[in-house]
Amino acid sequence: MEILSYNCAPCSHVVKLRLELVLKSSNLHQSRLTFRKHKFWCTKIDSRDGTLRFHNLDQSIVKKPSHRGRFRSLNILAGFKNVDSKVLSGGYNGYVIGGEGDASDIAERGESATKVVIPELPDESNGEVGAPVSSCFWEWKPKFNVHYEKAGCENVNSVPVLFLPGFGVGSFHYEKQLKDLGRDFRVWAIDFLGQGMSLPLEDPTPRSSEGDTSVRKDYAWGFGDETEPWASDLVYSIDLWRDQVQYFIEQVIGEPVYLVGNSLGGFVALYFAARNPHLVKGVTLLNATPFWGFLPNPIRSPRLAKVFPWAGTFPLPSSVRKLTEFIWQKISDPTSIAEVLKQVYADHSTNVDKVFSRILETTQHPAAAASFASIMFAPQGQLSFKDALSRCRMNNVPICLMYGKEDPWVKPVWGVQVKRQVPEAPYYEISPAGHCPHDEVPEVVNYLLRGWIENLETHGSVALPLLDDEESIKYSIAKDLEFLRDGSSKSVRVRFFGSSFSLWNMIRSLIKSHFGN
Repeated sequence: MEILSYNCAPCSHVVKLRLELVLKSSNLHQSRLTFRKHKFWCTKIDSRDGTLRFHNLDQSIVKKPSHRGRFRSLNILAGFKNVDSKVLSGGYNGYVIGGEGDASDIAERGESATKVVIPELPDESNGEVGAPVSSCFWEWKPKFNVHYEKAGCENVNSVPVLFLPGFGVGSFHYEKQLKDLGRDFRVWAIDFLGQGMSLPLEDPTPRSSEGDTSVRKDYAWGFGDETEPWASDLVYSIDLWRDQVQYFIEQVIGEPVYLVGNSLGGFVALYFAARNPHLVKGVTLLNATPFWGFLPNPIRSPRLAKVFPWAGTFPLPSSVRKLTEFIWQKISDPTSIAEVLKQVYADHSTNVDKVFSRILETTQHPAAAASFASIMFAPQGQLSFKDALSRCRMNNVPICLMYGKEDPWVKPVWGVQVKRQVPEAPYYEISPAGHCPHDEVPEVVNYLLRGWIENLETHGSVALPLLDDEESIKYSIAKDLEFLRDGSSKSVRVRFFGSSFSLWNMIRSLIKSHFGN
Protein backbone atom coordinates (compact mmCIF):
# COMPACT_ATOMS: atom_id res chain seq x y z
CA MET A 1 0.00 0.00 0.00
CA GLU A 2 1.25 3.44 -0.87
CA ILE A 3 -0.04 6.37 1.21
CA LEU A 4 0.25 9.95 0.03
CA SER A 5 -0.41 12.81 2.45
CA TYR A 6 -1.42 16.11 0.93
CA ASN A 7 -2.73 19.49 2.09
CA CYS A 8 -4.68 21.82 -0.18
CA ALA A 9 -7.17 24.66 -0.14
CA PRO A 10 -9.82 24.32 -2.82
CA CYS A 11 -12.50 26.97 -3.17
CA SER A 12 -12.77 29.13 -0.03
CA HIS A 13 -12.19 26.39 2.53
CA VAL A 14 -9.01 24.87 3.90
CA VAL A 15 -9.22 21.16 3.42
CA LYS A 16 -6.87 18.51 4.71
CA LEU A 17 -6.88 15.50 2.50
CA ARG A 18 -5.37 12.17 3.20
CA LEU A 19 -5.06 10.15 0.04
CA GLU A 20 -4.85 6.43 0.25
CA LEU A 21 -3.87 4.87 -3.04
CA VAL A 22 -4.47 1.15 -2.90
CA LEU A 23 -3.10 -1.01 -5.65
CA LYS A 24 -4.72 -4.37 -5.99
CA SER A 25 -3.55 -7.14 -8.23
CA SER A 26 -6.13 -8.77 -10.40
CA ASN A 27 -5.66 -12.10 -12.08
CA LEU A 28 -7.48 -11.64 -15.34
CA HIS A 29 -8.71 -14.76 -17.01
CA GLN A 30 -7.43 -14.82 -20.55
CA SER A 31 -9.45 -17.02 -22.92
CA ARG A 32 -7.57 -18.72 -25.69
CA LEU A 33 -9.12 -18.00 -29.05
CA THR A 34 -8.25 -18.93 -32.61
CA PHE A 35 -7.76 -15.82 -34.71
CA ARG A 36 -7.74 -15.31 -38.45
CA LYS A 37 -5.18 -13.26 -40.32
CA HIS A 38 -6.12 -9.65 -40.64
CA LYS A 39 -4.81 -6.32 -41.87
CA PHE A 40 -5.08 -2.90 -40.25
CA TRP A 41 -3.22 0.40 -40.24
CA CYS A 42 -3.14 3.34 -37.87
CA THR A 43 -2.65 7.10 -37.81
CA LYS A 44 -1.77 8.89 -34.56
CA ILE A 45 -3.99 11.78 -33.45
CA ASP A 46 -2.33 12.58 -30.13
CA SER A 47 1.24 11.50 -29.52
CA ARG A 48 1.67 12.84 -26.00
CA ASP A 49 2.24 10.48 -23.07
CA GLY A 50 -0.67 9.87 -20.69
CA THR A 51 -0.45 10.74 -17.00
CA LEU A 52 -2.98 10.68 -14.17
CA ARG A 53 -3.70 14.05 -12.56
CA PHE A 54 -6.25 15.30 -10.11
CA HIS A 55 -6.48 18.95 -11.04
CA ASN A 56 -9.01 19.93 -8.40
CA LEU A 57 -6.18 20.19 -5.82
CA ASP A 58 -3.89 23.23 -5.37
CA GLN A 59 -0.92 21.21 -6.52
CA SER A 60 -1.07 18.30 -8.92
CA ILE A 61 -0.62 14.73 -7.82
CA VAL A 62 0.90 13.17 -10.89
CA LYS A 63 1.48 9.47 -11.02
CA LYS A 64 2.19 7.24 -13.96
CA PRO A 65 -0.62 4.70 -14.10
CA SER A 66 0.16 1.07 -13.44
CA HIS A 67 -1.17 -0.97 -16.34
CA ARG A 68 -0.13 -4.51 -15.55
CA GLY A 69 -3.38 -6.00 -14.38
CA ARG A 70 -3.74 -3.63 -11.44
CA PHE A 71 -6.59 -1.46 -10.23
CA ARG A 72 -6.40 1.74 -8.24
CA SER A 73 -8.95 2.54 -5.58
CA LEU A 74 -8.78 6.10 -4.27
CA ASN A 75 -10.23 6.82 -0.85
CA ILE A 76 -10.04 10.45 0.22
CA LEU A 77 -10.87 11.28 3.81
CA ALA A 78 -11.77 14.94 4.11
CA GLY A 79 -12.47 17.36 6.97
CA PHE A 80 -13.33 21.03 6.53
CA LYS A 81 -11.71 23.55 8.84
CA ASN A 82 -14.36 25.75 10.54
CA VAL A 83 -17.00 23.68 8.80
CA ASP A 84 -18.97 21.03 10.68
CA SER A 85 -18.72 18.12 8.27
CA LYS A 86 -18.63 14.37 8.35
CA VAL A 87 -17.23 11.90 5.87
CA LEU A 88 -19.75 9.14 5.33
CA SER A 89 -18.08 6.86 2.83
CA GLY A 90 -15.37 6.39 0.23
CA GLY A 91 -15.66 5.66 -3.46
CA TYR A 92 -13.70 4.66 -6.51
CA ASN A 93 -11.57 7.62 -7.57
CA GLY A 94 -13.78 9.95 -5.56
CA TYR A 95 -14.85 10.92 -2.05
CA VAL A 96 -18.13 11.53 -0.26
CA ILE A 97 -18.87 14.47 1.99
CA GLY A 98 -22.04 15.01 4.00
CA GLY A 99 -23.30 17.30 6.77
CA GLU A 100 -24.20 16.12 10.27
CA GLY A 101 -27.87 16.14 9.35
CA ASP A 102 -27.38 13.62 6.59
CA ALA A 103 -27.46 10.58 8.88
CA SER A 104 -30.98 11.41 10.09
CA ASP A 105 -32.07 12.14 6.53
CA ILE A 106 -30.99 8.67 5.49
CA ALA A 107 -32.87 7.07 8.38
CA GLU A 108 -36.04 9.04 7.68
CA ARG A 109 -36.17 8.91 3.90
CA GLY A 110 -34.37 5.63 3.29
CA GLU A 111 -31.92 7.17 0.84
CA SER A 112 -28.72 9.18 0.97
CA ALA A 113 -28.49 12.94 0.52
CA THR A 114 -24.69 13.00 0.46
CA LYS A 115 -22.50 14.52 -2.20
CA VAL A 116 -19.84 12.54 -4.02
CA VAL A 117 -16.93 14.51 -5.49
CA ILE A 118 -15.52 12.75 -8.54
CA PRO A 119 -12.54 13.55 -10.80
CA GLU A 120 -12.88 15.87 -13.76
CA LEU A 121 -11.82 14.92 -17.26
CA PRO A 122 -8.23 15.54 -18.36
CA ASP A 123 -7.99 19.28 -19.00
CA GLU A 124 -5.41 19.76 -21.74
CA SER A 125 -5.71 23.54 -21.47
CA ASN A 126 -4.17 23.29 -18.00
CA GLY A 127 -1.42 20.90 -19.01
CA GLU A 128 -3.24 17.67 -18.15
CA VAL A 129 -2.77 14.92 -20.67
CA GLY A 130 -5.34 12.30 -21.52
CA ALA A 131 -4.52 8.98 -23.12
CA PRO A 132 -3.26 9.31 -26.71
CA VAL A 133 -5.89 8.26 -29.23
CA SER A 134 -5.11 6.50 -32.52
CA SER A 135 -7.38 6.53 -35.56
CA CYS A 136 -7.20 3.18 -37.38
CA PHE A 137 -8.69 1.12 -40.20
CA TRP A 138 -9.15 -2.63 -40.18
CA GLU A 139 -9.83 -4.56 -43.38
CA TRP A 140 -12.46 -7.11 -42.40
CA LYS A 141 -13.27 -8.26 -45.93
CA PRO A 142 -12.33 -6.95 -49.37
CA LYS A 143 -13.92 -3.50 -49.67
CA PHE A 144 -15.13 -3.70 -46.04
CA ASN A 145 -12.87 -1.28 -44.18
CA VAL A 146 -13.87 -0.65 -40.59
CA HIS A 147 -12.76 2.56 -38.90
CA TYR A 148 -12.02 2.52 -35.19
CA GLU A 149 -10.18 4.47 -32.55
CA LYS A 150 -8.13 3.09 -29.69
CA ALA A 151 -6.35 4.25 -26.56
CA GLY A 152 -4.40 2.71 -23.70
CA CYS A 153 -3.07 -0.23 -25.70
CA GLU A 154 0.26 0.16 -23.89
CA ASN A 155 -1.58 -0.83 -20.69
CA VAL A 156 -0.53 -4.46 -21.01
CA ASN A 157 -2.86 -6.94 -19.28
CA SER A 158 -5.35 -4.23 -18.34
CA VAL A 159 -9.07 -4.63 -18.90
CA PRO A 160 -10.28 -4.39 -22.55
CA VAL A 161 -13.34 -2.21 -23.18
CA LEU A 162 -15.15 -1.80 -26.52
CA PHE A 163 -17.58 1.08 -27.15
CA LEU A 164 -20.37 0.81 -29.73
CA PRO A 165 -21.94 4.04 -31.07
CA GLY A 166 -25.52 5.06 -31.67
CA PHE A 167 -27.21 5.61 -35.00
CA GLY A 168 -25.81 8.44 -37.12
CA VAL A 169 -22.60 8.89 -35.14
CA GLY A 170 -19.35 6.96 -34.77
CA SER A 171 -16.29 6.33 -32.64
CA PHE A 172 -15.76 10.10 -32.31
CA HIS A 173 -18.73 10.17 -29.91
CA TYR A 174 -16.58 8.33 -27.34
CA GLU A 175 -13.57 10.64 -27.43
CA LYS A 176 -14.08 11.60 -23.77
CA GLN A 177 -14.08 7.94 -22.76
CA LEU A 178 -10.99 7.05 -24.79
CA LYS A 179 -8.89 9.91 -23.42
CA ASP A 180 -9.97 9.34 -19.81
CA LEU A 181 -10.51 5.58 -19.47
CA GLY A 182 -7.57 4.93 -21.77
CA ARG A 183 -5.33 5.92 -18.86
CA ASP A 184 -6.46 2.78 -16.99
CA PHE A 185 -7.81 0.32 -19.54
CA ARG A 186 -7.30 -0.73 -23.14
CA VAL A 187 -10.15 0.99 -24.96
CA TRP A 188 -11.59 0.73 -28.48
CA ALA A 189 -14.52 2.41 -30.23
CA ILE A 190 -15.70 1.37 -33.71
CA ASP A 191 -17.79 2.82 -36.51
CA PHE A 192 -20.51 0.45 -37.70
CA LEU A 193 -20.39 -0.37 -41.39
CA GLY A 194 -22.52 2.15 -43.25
CA GLN A 195 -21.90 4.87 -40.67
CA GLY A 196 -19.16 7.26 -39.56
CA MET A 197 -15.91 6.55 -41.39
CA SER A 198 -16.84 2.92 -42.15
CA LEU A 199 -18.66 3.94 -45.33
CA PRO A 200 -17.50 2.18 -48.53
CA LEU A 201 -14.47 3.45 -50.40
CA GLU A 202 -16.04 2.53 -53.75
CA ASP A 203 -19.49 2.76 -55.27
CA PRO A 204 -21.33 -0.55 -54.68
CA THR A 205 -23.54 0.11 -57.72
CA PRO A 206 -21.62 2.05 -60.40
CA ARG A 207 -24.09 4.01 -62.48
CA SER A 208 -24.34 3.48 -66.19
CA SER A 209 -24.62 6.43 -68.56
CA GLU A 210 -28.33 5.73 -68.84
CA GLY A 211 -28.89 5.47 -65.11
CA ASP A 212 -31.13 7.62 -62.96
CA THR A 213 -29.75 11.17 -62.85
CA SER A 214 -32.33 12.61 -60.47
CA VAL A 215 -30.02 12.18 -57.51
CA ARG A 216 -27.31 14.75 -56.88
CA LYS A 217 -23.83 13.67 -57.94
CA ASP A 218 -22.42 13.71 -54.43
CA TYR A 219 -25.15 11.25 -53.40
CA ALA A 220 -24.66 9.01 -56.44
CA TRP A 221 -23.00 6.01 -54.78
CA GLY A 222 -25.40 3.14 -54.29
CA PHE A 223 -28.04 4.49 -56.69
CA GLY A 224 -26.91 2.55 -59.76
CA ASP A 225 -28.72 -0.34 -61.45
CA GLU A 226 -26.13 -3.10 -61.11
CA THR A 227 -24.35 -4.26 -57.96
CA GLU A 228 -20.65 -4.98 -57.68
CA PRO A 229 -19.85 -8.58 -56.62
CA TRP A 230 -18.47 -7.51 -53.23
CA ALA A 231 -21.79 -5.79 -52.40
CA SER A 232 -24.16 -8.44 -53.76
CA ASP A 233 -25.34 -9.52 -50.29
CA LEU A 234 -24.70 -6.23 -48.53
CA VAL A 235 -27.40 -5.03 -46.13
CA TYR A 236 -26.59 -2.62 -43.32
CA SER A 237 -28.50 -4.60 -40.71
CA ILE A 238 -28.10 -5.44 -37.04
CA ASP A 239 -26.98 -8.93 -38.04
CA LEU A 240 -24.15 -7.44 -40.13
CA TRP A 241 -23.06 -5.28 -37.18
CA ARG A 242 -23.21 -8.29 -34.86
CA ASP A 243 -20.80 -10.15 -37.17
CA GLN A 244 -18.63 -7.04 -37.44
CA VAL A 245 -18.28 -6.87 -33.65
CA GLN A 246 -17.50 -10.59 -33.43
CA TYR A 247 -14.65 -10.52 -35.93
CA PHE A 248 -13.30 -7.26 -34.53
CA ILE A 249 -13.02 -8.78 -31.05
CA GLU A 250 -11.46 -11.99 -32.39
CA GLN A 251 -9.08 -10.47 -34.94
CA VAL A 252 -8.13 -7.08 -33.48
CA ILE A 253 -8.62 -7.22 -29.70
CA GLY A 254 -7.98 -10.92 -29.25
CA GLU A 255 -9.80 -11.60 -25.98
CA PRO A 256 -13.21 -11.18 -24.28
CA VAL A 257 -14.19 -7.57 -23.63
CA TYR A 258 -16.51 -5.32 -21.68
CA LEU A 259 -19.05 -3.93 -24.15
CA VAL A 260 -20.54 -0.45 -23.73
CA GLY A 261 -23.26 0.70 -26.13
CA ASN A 262 -25.36 3.83 -26.48
CA SER A 263 -28.77 3.77 -28.20
CA LEU A 264 -28.40 1.50 -31.26
CA GLY A 265 -24.98 0.49 -29.94
CA GLY A 266 -26.65 -0.75 -26.76
CA PHE A 267 -28.97 -3.01 -28.75
CA VAL A 268 -26.05 -4.35 -30.80
CA ALA A 269 -24.01 -4.95 -27.62
CA LEU A 270 -26.83 -6.94 -26.02
CA TYR A 271 -27.64 -8.75 -29.27
CA PHE A 272 -24.01 -9.73 -29.73
CA ALA A 273 -23.58 -10.84 -26.11
CA ALA A 274 -26.65 -13.06 -26.38
CA ARG A 275 -25.07 -14.88 -29.33
CA ASN A 276 -21.45 -14.82 -28.14
CA PRO A 277 -21.34 -14.85 -24.32
CA HIS A 278 -17.85 -16.39 -24.39
CA LEU A 279 -16.50 -13.16 -25.91
CA VAL A 280 -18.14 -10.80 -23.39
CA LYS A 281 -17.08 -9.98 -19.84
CA GLY A 282 -20.00 -7.62 -19.25
CA VAL A 283 -22.42 -5.24 -21.01
CA THR A 284 -23.22 -1.63 -20.09
CA LEU A 285 -26.33 -0.15 -21.69
CA LEU A 286 -26.43 3.64 -22.12
CA ASN A 287 -30.02 4.53 -23.02
CA ALA A 288 -30.15 1.46 -25.26
CA THR A 289 -32.90 1.49 -27.87
CA PRO A 290 -35.29 -1.42 -27.12
CA PHE A 291 -36.03 -2.21 -30.78
CA TRP A 292 -34.43 -1.88 -34.21
CA GLY A 293 -35.70 -2.47 -37.70
CA PHE A 294 -39.16 -2.19 -39.23
CA LEU A 295 -39.30 -5.12 -41.64
CA PRO A 296 -39.77 -8.74 -40.46
CA ASN A 297 -36.77 -11.03 -40.16
CA PRO A 298 -36.82 -13.67 -42.95
CA ILE A 299 -35.73 -16.41 -40.54
CA ARG A 300 -38.20 -15.61 -37.76
CA SER A 301 -41.11 -14.73 -40.08
CA PRO A 302 -40.37 -16.17 -43.56
CA ARG A 303 -43.92 -15.82 -44.90
CA LEU A 304 -44.37 -12.27 -43.71
CA ALA A 305 -40.94 -11.29 -45.02
CA LYS A 306 -41.94 -12.37 -48.54
CA VAL A 307 -44.62 -9.68 -48.55
CA PHE A 308 -41.91 -7.00 -48.73
CA PRO A 309 -40.15 -7.02 -52.12
CA TRP A 310 -37.05 -5.14 -50.95
CA ALA A 311 -35.12 -5.42 -47.69
CA GLY A 312 -32.14 -3.09 -47.84
CA THR A 313 -30.03 -4.82 -50.49
CA PHE A 314 -28.28 -3.16 -53.44
CA PRO A 315 -29.27 -1.86 -55.93
CA LEU A 316 -32.04 0.34 -54.53
CA PRO A 317 -35.39 0.20 -56.39
CA SER A 318 -36.21 3.35 -58.32
CA SER A 319 -39.09 4.25 -55.97
CA VAL A 320 -36.78 3.97 -52.97
CA ARG A 321 -34.18 6.16 -54.67
CA LYS A 322 -36.65 9.02 -55.08
CA LEU A 323 -37.95 8.64 -51.53
CA THR A 324 -34.41 8.55 -50.15
CA GLU A 325 -33.41 11.68 -52.05
CA PHE A 326 -36.39 13.58 -50.61
CA ILE A 327 -35.86 12.43 -47.01
CA TRP A 328 -32.10 12.78 -47.14
CA GLN A 329 -32.24 16.41 -48.18
CA LYS A 330 -34.34 17.07 -45.09
CA ILE A 331 -32.41 15.16 -42.42
CA SER A 332 -28.91 16.01 -43.69
CA ASP A 333 -29.59 19.74 -43.56
CA PRO A 334 -27.39 21.44 -40.91
CA THR A 335 -30.44 23.01 -39.30
CA SER A 336 -32.07 19.59 -38.87
CA ILE A 337 -28.90 18.12 -37.36
CA ALA A 338 -28.65 20.99 -34.90
CA GLU A 339 -32.29 20.54 -33.91
CA VAL A 340 -31.82 16.83 -33.22
CA LEU A 341 -28.79 17.53 -31.02
CA LYS A 342 -30.82 20.11 -29.14
CA GLN A 343 -33.45 17.46 -28.44
CA VAL A 344 -31.17 14.69 -27.20
CA TYR A 345 -28.91 16.81 -24.94
CA ALA A 346 -30.75 17.87 -21.78
CA ASP A 347 -28.08 20.42 -20.85
CA HIS A 348 -27.96 22.88 -23.74
CA SER A 349 -24.75 24.39 -22.41
CA THR A 350 -22.93 21.20 -23.47
CA ASN A 351 -20.50 21.91 -26.29
CA VAL A 352 -21.59 19.78 -29.24
CA ASP A 353 -19.61 21.57 -31.95
CA LYS A 354 -17.36 18.56 -32.62
CA VAL A 355 -20.29 16.16 -32.72
CA PHE A 356 -22.17 18.46 -35.08
CA SER A 357 -19.24 18.86 -37.47
CA ARG A 358 -18.49 15.12 -37.56
CA ILE A 359 -22.12 14.21 -38.25
CA LEU A 360 -22.28 16.85 -40.99
CA GLU A 361 -19.04 15.51 -42.48
CA THR A 362 -20.51 12.00 -42.62
CA THR A 363 -23.67 13.18 -44.41
CA GLN A 364 -21.51 14.64 -47.18
CA HIS A 365 -19.97 11.27 -48.08
CA PRO A 366 -21.22 10.09 -51.52
CA ALA A 367 -22.36 6.73 -50.08
CA ALA A 368 -24.19 8.16 -47.04
CA ALA A 369 -27.69 8.49 -48.54
CA ALA A 370 -27.86 4.98 -50.03
CA SER A 371 -26.40 3.52 -46.83
CA PHE A 372 -29.10 5.31 -44.85
CA ALA A 373 -31.78 3.75 -47.09
CA SER A 374 -30.30 0.28 -46.60
CA ILE A 375 -30.30 0.75 -42.81
CA MET A 376 -33.90 1.96 -42.73
CA PHE A 377 -35.20 -0.94 -44.82
CA ALA A 378 -33.03 -3.67 -43.30
CA PRO A 379 -34.93 -6.47 -41.55
CA GLN A 380 -35.09 -6.87 -37.81
CA GLY A 381 -32.60 -9.10 -36.02
CA GLN A 382 -33.15 -12.77 -35.34
CA LEU A 383 -33.58 -11.93 -31.64
CA SER A 384 -35.71 -9.20 -30.11
CA PHE A 385 -34.26 -6.96 -27.41
CA LYS A 386 -36.23 -8.90 -24.78
CA ASP A 387 -35.02 -12.26 -26.11
CA ALA A 388 -31.42 -11.06 -26.16
CA LEU A 389 -31.75 -9.82 -22.58
CA SER A 390 -33.14 -13.20 -21.47
CA ARG A 391 -30.29 -15.07 -23.15
CA CYS A 392 -27.69 -12.85 -21.52
CA ARG A 393 -29.23 -13.46 -18.12
CA MET A 394 -29.40 -17.21 -18.76
CA ASN A 395 -25.69 -17.19 -19.69
CA ASN A 396 -24.78 -15.08 -16.62
CA VAL A 397 -23.53 -12.13 -18.66
CA PRO A 398 -23.17 -9.19 -16.20
CA ILE A 399 -25.28 -6.19 -17.20
CA CYS A 400 -25.13 -2.60 -15.96
CA LEU A 401 -27.75 0.03 -16.79
CA MET A 402 -27.01 3.76 -17.06
CA TYR A 403 -29.84 5.92 -18.36
CA GLY A 404 -30.16 9.66 -18.81
CA LYS A 405 -33.46 10.61 -17.19
CA GLU A 406 -34.34 13.43 -19.61
CA ASP A 407 -34.02 11.33 -22.77
CA PRO A 408 -36.90 12.35 -25.10
CA TRP A 409 -36.60 9.14 -27.15
CA VAL A 410 -35.66 6.23 -24.87
CA LYS A 411 -37.59 7.46 -21.85
CA PRO A 412 -36.89 6.09 -18.34
CA VAL A 413 -39.80 3.65 -18.66
CA TRP A 414 -37.71 1.62 -21.11
CA GLY A 415 -34.84 1.39 -18.66
CA VAL A 416 -37.29 0.42 -15.91
CA GLN A 417 -38.55 -2.46 -18.06
CA VAL A 418 -35.00 -3.73 -18.53
CA LYS A 419 -34.40 -3.47 -14.79
CA ARG A 420 -37.55 -5.47 -14.05
CA GLN A 421 -36.39 -8.24 -16.40
CA VAL A 422 -32.88 -8.30 -14.91
CA PRO A 423 -33.41 -7.22 -11.27
CA GLU A 424 -29.84 -8.06 -10.24
CA ALA A 425 -28.37 -5.55 -12.73
CA PRO A 426 -27.30 -2.23 -11.14
CA TYR A 427 -29.38 0.63 -12.52
CA TYR A 428 -28.11 4.22 -12.43
CA GLU A 429 -30.51 6.99 -13.47
CA ILE A 430 -28.64 10.22 -14.23
CA SER A 431 -30.24 13.68 -14.15
CA PRO A 432 -29.96 16.04 -15.87
CA ALA A 433 -28.88 13.93 -18.83
CA GLY A 434 -30.48 13.04 -22.14
CA HIS A 435 -30.04 10.36 -24.77
CA CYS A 436 -26.22 10.48 -24.79
CA PRO A 437 -25.09 10.61 -21.13
CA HIS A 438 -21.56 9.47 -22.03
CA ASP A 439 -21.02 12.70 -23.99
CA GLU A 440 -23.19 15.00 -21.89
CA VAL A 441 -21.90 13.95 -18.45
CA PRO A 442 -18.81 11.85 -19.26
CA GLU A 443 -17.36 12.47 -15.81
CA VAL A 444 -20.28 10.61 -14.26
CA VAL A 445 -20.45 7.77 -16.78
CA ASN A 446 -16.68 7.21 -16.62
CA TYR A 447 -16.78 7.18 -12.81
CA LEU A 448 -19.63 4.65 -12.70
CA LEU A 449 -18.13 2.48 -15.42
CA ARG A 450 -14.73 2.34 -13.70
CA GLY A 451 -16.36 1.32 -10.44
CA TRP A 452 -18.61 -1.31 -12.00
CA ILE A 453 -15.70 -2.93 -13.84
CA GLU A 454 -13.61 -2.93 -10.66
CA ASN A 455 -16.49 -4.54 -8.76
CA LEU A 456 -16.62 -7.37 -11.31
CA GLU A 457 -12.86 -7.79 -11.64
CA THR A 458 -12.45 -8.06 -7.86
CA HIS A 459 -15.41 -10.48 -7.62
CA GLY A 460 -17.36 -8.08 -5.44
CA SER A 461 -14.66 -7.27 -2.91
CA VAL A 462 -14.96 -3.65 -4.04
CA ALA A 463 -18.48 -2.25 -3.65
CA LEU A 464 -20.49 -0.98 -6.58
CA PRO A 465 -20.24 2.79 -7.20
CA LEU A 466 -22.19 4.94 -4.70
CA LEU A 467 -22.97 2.00 -2.40
CA ASP A 468 -21.77 2.15 1.21
CA ASP A 469 -22.49 -1.50 2.04
CA GLU A 470 -23.97 -4.68 0.59
CA GLU A 471 -27.36 -3.96 2.15
CA SER A 472 -27.72 -0.86 -0.02
CA ILE A 473 -27.74 -3.07 -3.11
CA LYS A 474 -31.35 -3.99 -2.33
CA TYR A 475 -32.76 -0.50 -2.16
CA SER A 476 -32.93 2.85 -3.88
CA ILE A 477 -30.46 5.59 -3.03
CA ALA A 478 -29.77 9.00 -4.57
CA LYS A 479 -26.56 11.03 -4.44
CA ASP A 480 -25.30 14.22 -6.00
CA LEU A 481 -22.09 13.76 -7.96
CA GLU A 482 -19.98 16.92 -8.15
CA PHE A 483 -17.07 17.58 -10.46
CA LEU A 484 -15.17 20.42 -12.09
CA ARG A 485 -15.61 21.34 -15.74
CA ASP A 486 -13.88 24.31 -17.32
CA GLY A 487 -13.04 25.62 -13.85
CA SER A 488 -16.63 25.58 -12.61
CA SER A 489 -18.35 23.12 -10.31
CA LYS A 490 -21.21 21.04 -11.73
CA SER A 491 -23.60 18.69 -9.97
CA VAL A 492 -25.61 15.75 -11.28
CA ARG A 493 -28.13 13.65 -9.34
CA VAL A 494 -27.65 9.89 -9.72
CA ARG A 495 -30.29 7.52 -8.41
CA PHE A 496 -29.41 3.85 -7.88
CA PHE A 497 -32.07 1.15 -7.97
CA GLY A 498 -31.12 -2.12 -6.27
CA SER A 499 -32.28 -5.74 -6.50
CA SER A 500 -35.48 -5.05 -4.52
CA PHE A 501 -36.53 -2.51 -7.13
CA SER A 502 -40.18 -2.23 -8.09
CA LEU A 503 -42.17 0.40 -9.95
CA TRP A 504 -44.01 1.31 -6.75
CA ASN A 505 -40.72 1.70 -4.83
CA MET A 506 -39.46 3.94 -7.63
CA ILE A 507 -42.54 6.18 -7.42
CA ARG A 508 -42.37 6.28 -3.61
CA SER A 509 -38.68 7.15 -3.73
CA LEU A 510 -39.29 9.97 -6.19
CA ILE A 511 -42.07 11.40 -4.00
CA LYS A 512 -39.90 11.30 -0.90
CA SER A 513 -37.00 12.85 -2.77
CA HIS A 514 -39.20 15.64 -4.14
CA PHE A 515 -40.82 16.64 -0.85
CA GLY A 516 -37.86 15.79 1.37
CA ASN A 517 -35.25 17.97 -0.36
